[in-house]
Amino acid sequence: MRDFGTFCVLVRRLGGLRQEDLATLTGLGQSFLSMLESGVRRLTNIDKIIMMLDGLDVPIELTGPMLRTSAHPTPPHGEPSGSLGHSPL
Repeated sequence: MRDFGTFCVLVRRLGGLRQEDLATLTGLGQSFLSMLESGVRRLTNIDKIIMMLDGLDVPIELTGPMLRTSAHPTPPHGEPSGSLGHSPL
């Protein structure tokens, strides 16, 4: 999905979140998210994209290794990463 505004709306609806909640999770401002969802702004800055994906714990399998940060180390080959990229509890 290339439209991060639509992505934000879907995440919020599915998660029962407000824009303020999404802002807290991602570190992006609520006003920025509002403009993003309405199409006034676009998310093109790679650092902000990574902030959003990291804040939402989007698994590496969905983003690819180019968007992997040091906070989410790649598991050794053949080892499952667990649900949503985390090790099982």
